[in-house]
Amino acid sequence: MTSRTNASRTGTLRREIAALAARMMAEDGISDFGFAKRKAARQLGASESEAALPNNTEIEAELRAWQALYQDEEQTERLREMRTAAVAVMRLLDEFRPYLTGGALDGTAGRYSEVEIELYPESAKEVEIFFLNENIAYEHREPRRGIPGAPEAILAFDWENVPIRLSIHGAHAERSTRRGLERARLPAVEALLAETGRSME
Repeated sequence: MTSRTNASRTGTLRREIAALAARMMAEDGISDFGFAKRKAARQLGASESEAALPNNTEIEAELRAWQALYQDEEQTERLREMRTAAVAVMRLLDEFRPYLTGGALDGTAGRYSEVEIELYPESAKEVEIFFLNENIAYEHREPRRGIPGAPEAILAFDWENVPIRLSIHGAHAERSTRRGLERARLPAVEALLAETGRSME
């Protein structure tokens, strides 16, 4: 009986953490699932190392439900804006093998989300030289070192008031797929944008 009670309590806590993490991502612009779930666990008084922590799929389901309930029209419009910007930036940076990832791709992007694009140039310097030649202002962000699949450099800038984050990887990394990461080339993103436009008609 006790083990069943504990399992029930753990399941309830897991759902509460997932729901709070989803709300933080939707309202506060947190894009990192791991950070959101750890912060939610702390706020609910749960240990970050407990088995009660939900996985990303559970949080994503809560996020979609929250957005459908509270941000439906706003979120659809935001998604259209982000995918429009993604298509434009990917066309501009086509020579660097761009892929769209993150919330703009999977449909969970919210009010404060960035468009996340991965590039696979021969050298990160090529991208920076391109930006300088095109007179596009950008800022450097420090990648988190020691994480599998971490980018060599991160550049951030705005495109038509939409925040863009470019993660620059070595050309050799393009063929290695990181577990659980969805990514899409330009034709797939153009198709998504057309689909988003139809859903707003």
